[in-house]
Amino acid sequence: MTSERSAEIRIADEASIAAAAARLRAAELVAFPTETVYGLGADATSDRAVARIFEAKGRPRFNPLIVHLPDRAAAERYGRFDQRARALAERFWPGPLTLVVPRRDEGGLSLLCSAGLDSVALRAPAHPVAQALLRAAACPIAGPSANRSGKISPTRAAHVAESLGDGVALILDGGPCPVGLESSVVELSGETATLLRPGAVTAEALGEVIGPVAVASEADPAGPQRSPGRLASHYAPEHALRLGAETVRGDEALLAFGPAPPAGAAITLNLSETGDLVEAAANLFAHLRTLDAAAVAGIAAMPIPETGLGAAINDRLRRAAAR
Repeated sequence: MTSERSAEIRIADEASIAAAAARLRAAELVAFPTETVYGLGADATSDRAVARIFEAKGRPRFNPLIVHLPDRAAAERYGRFDQRARALAERFWPGPLTLVVPRRDEGGLSLLCSAGLDSVALRAPAHPVAQALLRAAACPIAGPSANRSGKISPTRAAHVAESLGDGVALILDGGPCPVGLESSVVELSGETATLLRPGAVTAEALGEVIGPVAVASEADPAGPQRSPGRLASHYAPEHALRLGAETVRGDEALLAFGPAPPAGAAITLNLSETGDLVEAAANLFAHLRTLDAAAVAGIAAMPIPETGLGAAINDRLRRAAAR
């Protein structure tokens, strides 16, 4: 769904970041770049502002939001960090890792951020524009992906405008997102550390810091969600998406991977001709958007190795293919 009107897009310089911070303090929505995807930001202490996120995205109220902070010291004002959380923050923050920890009731976050749960999802983004905005706004920023709920995530400012139109007051353009997949999410609110959503920080990397990490099974789409990005159908293009494609029909678009994709597709975009999973992750959502706009019967996606960052790419593709 695309609004007929577009939001204001401004290059993310000092003046536009100051303007965006003022919009946030006025309980308006601002889209901003992170190293993962563009976020739809609101003052996380304002019920009114956070409610606007759910309205703009058409997002289910039971789906929690990630709250962005500049660093661990700021994050600990809103969540209770144990030794594991501190060790992971020390190793991976700022960066593409979200920690789900017990929420501090005295922190003052809108309860809408936690979707009725006693936990909160916190992250310190590495992108310089996100960091500058956090410091200029001087408030925690609730920031899910800046797109309609369940649709393809935005990795460029233009993607935000296409998806949300004037549902956002201002879009800060910081260029393409270098990681291109949403953050890894690890739950630390119980005794067992659990990877709820795979991303650039793998379960193996987490385990090197805090010991064994469980990997969550597929979420119950009707049940409470401990993390965003866990609904069975998510990141979905309008066209049907066929996974594990070894061949392609002439009326299909091909999401290719590697040096020798099958011939015959109506249109082909290669995530990485060299089989580089980092490059593939950075290209995933932008390529899906381009193929989804083509006049084809569907999209065929070639297999991606289920190793390292490939596990996160496959997670997004499986949810994008679910109907």
